[in-house]
Amino acid sequence: MRILITGGAGFIGSNLALALRKAMPEAAIVGMDNLYRRGSELNVTRLETAGVRFHRGDVRDPASFPAEPFDLMVECSAEPSVLAGGDGSPDYVFQTNVDGAYHCLEACRRHGAGMIFLSTSRVYPIAPIESYPWEEQETRFAWRDGGSPGISSRGVSEAARLEGARSLYGTTKLAAELLIEEYRASYGLRAAVNRCGVVAGPWQFGKVDQGVVALWVLAHHFLRPLSYIGYGGKGKQVRDVLHVSDLCDFLIRQICQFDTWDGWLGNVAGGVENSASLLELTSLCQEVTGNSVPVTSIPETRPNDLRIFIADCAKLHRRTDWRPRRTVRDVVADTHAWVREHENALKTL
Repeated sequence: MRILITGGAGFIGSNLALALRKAMPEAAIVGMDNLYRRGSELNVTRLETAGVRFHRGDVRDPASFPAEPFDLMVECSAEPSVLAGGDGSPDYVFQTNVDGAYHCLEACRRHGAGMIFLSTSRVYPIAPIESYPWEEQETRFAWRDGGSPGISSRGVSEAARLEGARSLYGTTKLAAELLIEEYRASYGLRAAVNRCGVVAGPWQFGKVDQGVVALWVLAHHFLRPLSYIGYGGKGKQVRDVLHVSDLCDFLIRQICQFDTWDGWLGNVAGGVENSASLLELTSLCQEVTGNSVPVTSIPETRPNDLRIFIADCAKLHRRTDWRPRRTVRDVVADTHAWVREHENALKTL
């Protein structure tokens, strides 16, 4: 099998490429990336050492795609920040996430290839999620049962309504999902769409706008201050967390059985069992690293933020016996082990 991974030097793309190299040693794997995100250049050596070919290309430029044919594209490229476009310039997020998806679809059509698309939980609109009944517990906010369709204490399911604003990032990813469906109907494209929540683990270069678990671990290791932003500055907002190795395990299954996943669209996430608040994440980082850092409180909530997001993966669990095997603590511990091993390279990022 010939596999092209766009965003191949990014966090998920590079981890997937290396996992595929071990699981499918006969496959020809190419990782394509524009190295836009700082830190991604560190992954190029990892890929090439493992026998994954790196190709410098940009999904915004169809002429920069590899010329050779491929059988399957795993579309991991994205501008992943929920804050993208907040500076008044939405160009990059639209060009990457919408134009880029179109160029990827055309490349698949040209080569008769299938596509696995990594979408996001951010396609679900903000208003119904924020207005859903919740309660404040000792260390987190939690959803109650009874409220909007498609939302429960187990999380947001694919049955949730999609009307409303969701951030420019979420809108561009939903637009890409709709393009994929049109290509399936118009051109017979084979495709599967995975809506991922927070994915975390080693080789994620966490920033304030994206990669919160890595950001927290890096801050505790290097003794950098942090802030609880929004919702009163208590640090009780919650996300579910999926270890990148668990995601790669699932994607390898999906790749190996791709024909049976054609037409799939659903949540692939940590779920309520693997969720944590910022306050709980701080405690885990203190436990794993042995360090404490100052954490300030900023009560004001930023635009497009969410008090809680947990994905309900019941649809996925009815279909497969895959389940996340690694806990949030495992994510923190594995990330910290990676930070210790690559301390000199990471301290300047």
